[in-house]
Amino acid sequence: MGIQHKRIVSKTAHFSSIGDYQSTIEELWIVCHGYGQLASKFIDDFEVLKKSGRLIIAPEGLSRFYWGGFTGPVVSSWMTSGDRLDEIADYCDWLDSLYDELQSMFSPTIKITVLGFSQGTATVMRWLHAREPKINRLILWAGMTPEDISYLELNNYFSKMEKYFVYGTQDQFITPERLNWQAGFLKEQHLDFKVKNFDGKHRIDSEVLQYFS
Repeated sequence: MGIQHKRIVSKTAHFSSIGDYQSTIEELWIVCHGYGQLASKFIDDFEVLKKSGRLIIAPEGLSRFYWGGFTGPVVSSWMTSGDRLDEIADYCDWLDSLYDELQSMFSPTIKITVLGFSQGTATVMRWLHAREPKINRLILWAGMTPEDISYLELNNYFSKMEKYFVYGTQDQFITPERLNWQAGFLKEQHLDFKVKNFDGKHRIDSEVLQYFS
């Protein structure tokens, strides 16, 4: 049997944006897409939030693949179960580098919102848990909180931000059983999320987004 090895190499990462890179930016959104999406398309859902003084950044997962075979559209994923810890470390490094670049451009008083959709919810939670970037608001949308890590030791960090969980009442992935589990787990971990729902499926809802505007 062969022996597996690994090396850390550089890789080109992609992201999309809405808004202008200016020192007058007062508000930054970092929005992470779900499984099988591209940042360039995902960010279109956030056009309703476009306004002066706000910059929206959608980083893209580092793993691209063809959806539905060799001729399907190109999409992206944040991670798989294969060498998962390496993939988590890689996307945390990617999000860190983007965050640091953006932070260096703007005032230290800028308000930062981080949103994760579907697979992106686990992505942002793992990033926040591992690196503790300074943010003001966290929105988890249509995805569960990772259960294999403890948030108790970071209670002081998470308590300083607004926290929301959003889902569609017709979302095929958000079953009553999963909602009950989520509620129990968040209570156990002392994570106080406000819950908002809407009449819809597994998607970003523009009306709910505008609630956060």
